[in-house]
Amino acid sequence: MTAIMNEHPPLWYSLSACEILQAGVATIALGFVVHAQAADLLVMSGGGAQRVLQTLAPQFQNATGNNVRLDFSVVGALQEKLMAGEKADVVLLPLPLLDAIEKAGAFRTQSRTVIGRIGIGVVVREGVAAPDISNSDAVRKMLLETLSVAFPDPKLTPSGKHLMGLFEQMDIAEAMQPKITLKNAIDGGVNLVRDGKVELGLFLVTEILPVKGVKLVGTLPASLQGYVVYAAAVAADSGASDAASQFVKFLSGPDVRSYWKTAGFEPPSAGN
Repeated sequence: MTAIMNEHPPLWYSLSACEILQAGVATIALGFVVHAQAADLLVMSGGGAQRVLQTLAPQFQNATGNNVRLDFSVVGALQEKLMAGEKADVVLLPLPLLDAIEKAGAFRTQSRTVIGRIGIGVVVREGVAAPDISNSDAVRKMLLETLSVAFPDPKLTPSGKHLMGLFEQMDIAEAMQPKITLKNAIDGGVNLVRDGKVELGLFLVTEILPVKGVKLVGTLPASLQGYVVYAAAVAADSGASDAASQFVKFLSGPDVRSYWKTAGFEPPSAGN
């Protein structure tokens, strides 16, 4: 072994101190890149962000070499899973649900980034005349005249909870009760409208737009609206926190804002 080493001395024998230092820095940098490229991120999200994430995740993968796995659930069920200890690297949820998990110390301090807000829209089957939703009186009339309506489960979604409260506020809760079908969009709620099983639906705009065979009439008037504000956060126990933070930064960057807008997200309102 000694003879071999003398005949073929290690590379550092012939390097200057400066060159050795440069080689070491390059090796460290390369090691970081390889580590970043090898990251395997699990991203959990509510259905409101599904369309955009399915578009942007591959772009992030191609640009960084990191792998991104997407897991979509109804937001209330996702919150329950995370509170019970299920693990993810990045989570996208409506703010109130994210706040509750954050209080339990599940996310890194200052990692939360607001993505945008989504309005509740009115959807009908393609080819059906669009109802008037220009003001609160028109919406009340539409709801009383419709034979059936689908919207998300109020026990699992902020929008469903808002709508049930809205019916109470408009004093039509009792009249609406026989007409209601609770079906989350991620489970095919908008499809009920497309298939003619209900006359109209009330869902987040981002969950309406991807479905063919339906028409988005518009969003509820401001006085009746219940915006859902989505935010992203990095899990405190993520094993790939650098890559996870990079992904959140990518999602909220100006270069991809147009994707969120096209999908139905509006800029977050002041104060979020």
